[in-house]
Amino acid sequence: MIYSGKLQKYFAGISLSVILVGNLVLTQKTAPVLAQTINTSVGNAVTFSCTDSEATIASKNGPKVVNGTARIYIGYQQLSNNKNPVTIRFNNGIKAWCRNDYETTGDDGTGYGLYWNGSDVLYGIYSSTGTQTGNDFSRFASGRWLPSYGYGGGPKAAVIARINPANGQIDYATFLSSKKPDNGQTNSLLVNYLSWDGANLTVKAQSWWSPRGTNTNSMNCYGASPYQYTAAFTGDLRTMTSASASTCR
Repeated sequence: MIYSGKLQKYFAGISLSVILVGNLVLTQKTAPVLAQTINTSVGNAVTFSCTDSEATIASKNGPKVVNGTARIYIGYQQLSNNKNPVTIRFNNGIKAWCRNDYETTGDDGTGYGLYWNGSDVLYGIYSSTGTQTGNDFSRFASGRWLPSYGYGGGPKAAVIARINPANGQIDYATFLSSKKPDNGQTNSLLVNYLSWDGANLTVKAQSWWSPRGTNTNSMNCYGASPYQYTAAFTGDLRTMTSASASTCR
């Protein structure tokens, strides 16, 4: 009888262990997956096309913004003799929209940055190397802070575009560049970061000689460029509300 009682307790212990392990496995299988959020992403431009899968595009490790299972990627499409910017959105791995028609001229345009609040506010950052005949970003920039690339060609200017995240349509845009004080030609500017406070868009960038003030004219600078440049825009990109740069005024 003593032996039998010990045996019953032994099997009871095994049964309890199996139940606990089973519950642990079930708990692990049903644990909720935390939703990922990436609001800001700026980096090197990567190449892809509107026919690529999300897995293919994601493998390039280019800029992307994420809200739950929705993801928006930015880059460029390599053509025979130039680049065109491309922006694409996937929902649950299924393509919702893709736009490669923002700039279709001979300009070497790329996309290299995004900000998304996860809802209705989406901004894209693109590059432009000059003005050429055809559809370019200037058709979205009329009446905004800086409506065109400006004089010259070659140096990379930035384009900031407000995009409808539901369909990829650009609502409006502004160019953002440096301006050479000696001849007024456009000089290079590279955006490094975007942030949004609900009313204003803040842009941090590297600016070569010389960054622009709020009135679009060249700042007075000393020391070697590039300069660490910060500018704030109203959400509609009509007005630059502040501008500052190291060793510039």
